[in-house]
Amino acid sequence: MPNDNQLKDIIKQEFLKCAADPAYFMNKYCSIQHPTRGKIPFVLYEYQKDTLHQLRDNDYNVVLKARQLGISTLSAGYALWMMTFHSDKNILVVATKQDTAKNLVTKVRFMHSNLPTWLRNACTEDNKLSLKYSNGSQIKAVSSSEDAGRSEALSLLILDEAAFIDKIDIIWGAAQQTLATGGQCIAISTPNGIGNWYHNTWIKAEAKENKFNPIKLHWTLHPERTQEWRDEQDTLLGPSMAEQECDCDFLSSGTSVVDAKILQWYKDEQCCDPIEKRYVDSNLWIWEQPDYDKDYIVTADVARGDGEDYSAFHIIEVQNVKQVAEYKGQIPPKDFGNLCMNLATEYNNALLIIENNSIGWAAIQAVIDREYDNLFYTSKDLKYVDVERQLTNRHRGEEKRLVPGFTTTMRTRPLVVAKIEEFVRSKECKISSGRLVDELFTFVYNNHKAEAMRGYNDDLVMAFGIGLWVRDTALRLKAEGIELNKRTLEGFNSNQAIYTNDDSNDTGTWDWSVGKEKESLTWLLDNKKR
Repeated sequence: MPNDNQLKDIIKQEFLKCAADPAYFMNKYCSIQHPTRGKIPFVLYEYQKDTLHQLRDNDYNVVLKARQLGISTLSAGYALWMMTFHSDKNILVVATKQDTAKNLVTKVRFMHSNLPTWLRNACTEDNKLSLKYSNGSQIKAVSSSEDAGRSEALSLLILDEAAFIDKIDIIWGAAQQTLATGGQCIAISTPNGIGNWYHNTWIKAEAKENKFNPIKLHWTLHPERTQEWRDEQDTLLGPSMAEQECDCDFLSSGTSVVDAKILQWYKDEQCCDPIEKRYVDSNLWIWEQPDYDKDYIVTADVARGDGEDYSAFHIIEVQNVKQVAEYKGQIPPKDFGNLCMNLATEYNNALLIIENNSIGWAAIQAVIDREYDNLFYTSKDLKYVDVERQLTNRHRGEEKRLVPGFTTTMRTRPLVVAKIEEFVRSKECKISSGRLVDELFTFVYNNHKAEAMRGYNDDLVMAFGIGLWVRDTALRLKAEGIELNKRTLEGFNSNQAIYTNDDSNDTGTWDWSVGKEKESLTWLLDNKKR
């Protein structure tokens, strides 16, 4: 048996080994709570040891992981190591929910309570969400909020399931200031779609374009996982979810309205640099100059004016559903209306569609004041489309049943979203803008509602969707090659001539209402009869 001096020397050497190497410390002295086996030693796999060494040697780490690799537990052990062997360390855990963040602190508490006495620091504060040592080091758990990490000097920030944290862009922006004095960050997650903060951070880390060290942990790193296990995950989770949770596949992950793989195809095959950038902010991008043999629509979404969103418009060539120009910027609504009209005039007196939300009226009024004669009007009940106005570049503002602009409501928004999904999924539209595709990556279903992820915008998306809906609805006949012009309409009372898809018509045919009479115009759809 070693005497007291020898024992002290052994403890000293062990202490120094643990202080130098978190993997040695955890592998030899830490225990974890197994869901079925209870307390067991935390025996590390080689990939876990390597991960710990990277966490120690790099200030900023982004971890892309497969499910059930024990990485959250590993990060808890790393936090315990930092608190045990360093004084006055301030560690913050941020997760999607408070219970998730609390769970990591619970793992730290369990490991701490099972350390040998000579390694275990005295606690001066111990509750469900925090743990503080007598050496001044502490760990605290919070759920995601804009104030998370603000006004605290952090030694270590752990972002658990970072791809799922709301407002993480704001959280990271605030935390950067608190980490500036030498703090560390660990962002851990499985994939959750394309274009969000976590995905962008990972992509830039791989390209060495930021200060994050990328750590990818594929399911094959686990020595007990076989191909048979992986095949079972397809059955248990579904192929797409299994690719996300096991293969670390960003394209299969998330809840984007449009399949991310299709969006990536657009990004790779169609998106390109504009031939010209215009306007004072250079945010007006042009891919094609106007062709005077073609028809165009200009479709616009006006910013709310709260500084968090953008005014945006697209110019779409009608016949081929091709995006030829785009604007996204923050300018006053009146100036935006004038810009829309100027471009609509340039592109062959294009049909100008402006969403008439509260602030959108300021942009619309600028267009009306300048007497632009091809402004889109919507019926108040949205049961019909005035084909004479929309196809012959005419409008009659005095008609009380019509309002200028496009009205987005609980009824029309799903129709617009459906058009986006339909056209993009089938690749029936030409998208030139990488900005638009990036917004589509973060345009997701949230509680069954299609909207931008928290902290992102969908201004380009909604403007594009409105344009697709109008093109495919109000301009459907023209898109099918039927020229319905003023000569066609001669003999009819223009004030009563409304081309409508009437819900009461059992045949679903398109009728022309003339007073109390209706005449079927389905013959127009047959080119042979024209």
